[in-house]
Amino acid sequence: MNEPGLSGAVALVTGAARGIGAAVTTALARAGAAVAGVDLLPEPWEDRDEKVTRLVADVTDPARMETVVAEVEDLLGPIGVLVNVAGILRTGAVTDFGEDDWNRVFAVNASGVFHVSRAVARRMVPRRSGTIITVASNAGGVPRMGMAAYAASKAASAMFTRCLGLELAEHGIRCNVVSPGSTETVMQAGLDRRSVLEGDPATFRVGIPLGRVADPADIADAVTFLASDRARHITMQDLYVDGGATLRA
Repeated sequence: MNEPGLSGAVALVTGAARGIGAAVTTALARAGAAVAGVDLLPEPWEDRDEKVTRLVADVTDPARMETVVAEVEDLLGPIGVLVNVAGILRTGAVTDFGEDDWNRVFAVNASGVFHVSRAVARRMVPRRSGTIITVASNAGGVPRMGMAAYAASKAASAMFTRCLGLELAEHGIRCNVVSPGSTETVMQAGLDRRSVLEGDPATFRVGIPLGRVADPADIADAVTFLASDRARHITMQDLYVDGGATLRA
């Protein structure tokens, strides 16, 4: 189904090889966009849509991302939609957490969003149009035991995106955040499903009121809406898609 404003648009999605990123590339392509997906992983990708242009790149490399953005615009045309999905999870108590793990989590989850968003925004500003969406996490708004680095990096990426939205609003560019809760991805596979659904008092974790773990398509639908003209008056917002898990604390 074509979404208003997306048919014929050019979209760039990071972290596109699997999980939420793959679902977003599929949803945007089905909405009529020409999609370029970027990931550090080579083939195989979950998304097999031949209409998606695939590029291998590391979002932590600012020079490479500038090149990728230029390549996408040369190949497909001006980027009208950017979706930052690339992210990693490293868990552990703060007292045992290593500097390398901390730095890597922030390099991907926070600095990566900065690198790609800056490269795209620089091109959107003269055109006075575009939308940037960052997929963060509900962990960025609610403390999680053993997830300090991940939660802090996602909080940073969410606030960065909202600040960017404030700066770019005068140019007609919208910037929003989608914050998923537990979602059926490779990242989720390493977590205890029962405690996710029912909650865990020992770790001060609330369960999921809707009683289900999200499908990546649930997140992609929210992204597609925010990228479309149906959300033309929405910017600097953080939409939680978590089945009520955070009680929107």
